[in-house]
Amino acid sequence: MINIEFKSIRELIKAFPDEQTCINHLEQLRWNGNVVSPFDETSKVYVTARGYKCKNTGKYFNVRTATLFDNTKIELQSWFIAIYLVTAHKKGISSLQLGRDLNVTQKTAWFMLQRIRNCFGIDAAETEIDNDNKLGGSGVIVEVDETIVGGKVKNMSNKKRKVILENKADRHNNKTVVLGLMERGSRLRLQAVKPTDFVPNLVRANVDTESVLMTDTANTYVTVGKEFAHHGVVDHSKKEYGRGVYYTNSIEGCFSLFDRMVIGIYHNISAKHIQKYADEFTFRYNSRKTTDLIRFNSLLANCTNRLTYNNLTK
Repeated sequence: MINIEFKSIRELIKAFPDEQTCINHLEQLRWNGNVVSPFDETSKVYVTARGYKCKNTGKYFNVRTATLFDNTKIELQSWFIAIYLVTAHKKGISSLQLGRDLNVTQKTAWFMLQRIRNCFGIDAAETEIDNDNKLGGSGVIVEVDETIVGGKVKNMSNKKRKVILENKADRHNNKTVVLGLMERGSRLRLQAVKPTDFVPNLVRANVDTESVLMTDTANTYVTVGKEFAHHGVVDHSKKEYGRGVYYTNSIEGCFSLFDRMVIGIYHNISAKHIQKYADEFTFRYNSRKTTDLIRFNSLLANCTNRLTYNNLTK
């Protein structure tokens, strides 16, 4: 039973004053008194002077093994502070600011943040059909829209601007489309659209066909909309933003917050990493009605997604 509570960084530091306290909390969240080997879940586990030992594989491990904390020299208290900040701050925190707060380099802070974002996970079916993971359902309205992430050419450095302007075909290569799908009043899902993706297929994969699809008049949704129970449309070109239940204001409001995060905190996000930032935003938005403590523990409970620096930068 987890009984540690805190409502601020000051209280967090008091709750986790040393490494062992952090280890105890992490073990309780991850194993709840029943240690499981990360190398073989069926294996018996021994407690030794070197830590836990997996009987079947003969390998030693601890609570950090095969988690976002694996193979780092950073103390767990620093990790806990970083996790609290990134989950509690409404628009996130930059690596420069986190580096100053933890007294680490910007490079280290960025790597920490990317490891943390990797554990948010994308709550999406992507292009694979997964009926159990779809949004909506019979009579449920699902709003769908798109936003574009990427700076203007005029705001780029001289070097980047020169490359773009010399090759007009590439002038939009700095833009990334993010597809937003939202059960009205409930779950949000953001999907960075790759060049090889077909948006209607993403809609099919993520939304139950028994749903009421609500979009603007973009041609992208005309054909796919016929596959749903009903396709509602609002025509922004005619200054129509709401007609009874016909509106996309909910997803557009999410995009407004998302854009503020991108522009106000991170400033520039590459297409390579945009999905992780979208996952970060989605996690905070979908857990907005919970407490900071619940968000903190939810991330720790999902910390088994390890990201190496080589995989991150290749």
